Amino acid sequence: MLSLPAVRRSWTAPRPSSAPLPSTPTRSTPDPTSRRTGAAALAAGLAGAASGWLDRVEYRPAGRWTSLLPAADAAALLDPSLHRELAAAQVWLLSWLPGQGTPLHDHGSSAGAFAVVRGALTESVLQTGRQGPARQVPAQLTAGRIRHFGSHYVHQVTNGTDEAAVSVHVYTPALEWMNTYRLADGLLVRTGTERAGVDW
Repeated sequence: MLSLPAVRRSWTAPRPSSAPLPSTPTRSTPDPTSRRTGAAALAAGLAGAASGWLDRVEYRPAGRWTSLLPAADAAALLDPSLHRELAAAQVWLLSWLPGQGTPLHDHGSSAGAFAVVRGALTESVLQTGRQGPARQVPAQLTAGRIRHFGSHYVHQVTNGTDEAAVSVHVYTPALEWMNTYRLADGLLVRTGTERAGVDW
């Protein structure tokens, strides 16, 4: 049997480097799931703390009333564990008199969530599939219900009841615009763009 000479291996400890260690990579923008679930947690927290902001709500017969809730005011109402999510979010308070509603719309590049705080709203969500035309599927959302959504979500929200409704909406990142649509022969047709807080 052939014997091989032993190989001597030496090991030298590496010299310490003055170069900084690489930092853990961080995401500049949260992933879509984090944005949706963070917004839902904020909407739920603010709905639960509605007694702290309901006195700000107004009702406008000419159209839906909307108002930004300042981040500092929202933070004062929320558990500190939600302050990190709040830093990247924007909060809107909305009121809906009977018959008031939105057109079919998306939320630009924002994900978000909304909670019904008083009354009831009907949300009609756009559904598309490989078979058949696009259609709106309605669902009634009563006080306490929360919906969360990604940036490609298209829906319409209306108050079809005889009583006023109030809701709180959270967007991440801040809502800047919404594209509006209509359905024509089962196809989604863009009809315009509304600037948040300017055109409504």
